Amino acid sequence: MRAAPAAAPAGAGRRDGLFIMIFLAAACAVATVDVFSVVDDRARNGHPVPLWEPMVWEGSSVVVMTALAPAIMALVRRVRPLEAPWTRVMGAHLAGAVAFSLIHVTAMGALRWAVYALVGGHYAPLSPLGDFPYEFRKDLLSYAAFVIIYVAWLHLLKPTPATIGRGDPAELEIRDGARRHFVRLDEVAFIEAAGNYVELHRGQTPILHRAALSQMERQLRGQGFVRIHRSRLVQRARIAQVESKPSGDYVVRLLDGRELAGSRRYRRPLLES
Repeated sequence: MRAAPAAAPAGAGRRDGLFIMIFLAAACAVATVDVFSVVDDRARNGHPVPLWEPMVWEGSSVVVMTALAPAIMALVRRVRPLEAPWTRVMGAHLAGAVAFSLIHVTAMGALRWAVYALVGGHYAPLSPLGDFPYEFRKDLLSYAAFVIIYVAWLHLLKPTPATIGRGDPAELEIRDGARRHFVRLDEVAFIEAAGNYVELHRGQTPILHRAALSQMERQLRGQGFVRIHRSRLVQRARIAQVESKPSGDYVVRLLDGRELAGSRRYRRPLLES
């Protein structure tokens, strides 16, 4: 029986929020420069434009891009460029870039139309969409830059890998930024893969740690843990019973009554003494 998925790691939401704030500040700075560049260029070409119009043009773009930022970040976390197969990365993020550009162009056109209507002016809301190839080229660069910077941000804030230490009984040291958690291995009943993380199950409250299950298996070799499934390690001392199935798979029943599915592929290591 699979345990319920754990929540996102503590602090991840705050770190993403900080990233969006930094992105917004940078986007506003770039937009401000663009506004005055447009005003100056139009004046030089004999077609002056009031300051508020380029402010609306650039501001609407910044608003929509900022609103779309969480969706792009979620896609990056799900399909990491440095971790997933390149074909999956290219396909997922090309689709993401197209969707981003379509929404960006359509939504900023609607925002501009609304602002112009409020001041008694007129703006064709679909005019940016009419020049989509031009807009998509710009949006593709913006999307790629955002993804690259966010991946670097995630790498910079990546917790230090857990280490075994501090004596007897053995403990697992998990670092999350400046914080350290020490988990006694004899308290961990099983460890389960959860996307790019693993869940350390002790009692009823799992601890989420960013590491691959294969990494944890190597790190805990000789510490009493055995692999029973491609996504699950269990502590031998916590096993009360192993119940076989006709298919060759099995169910591991723990001392606390929880049941874990085991795969026949990992049956031999489990039954070895």
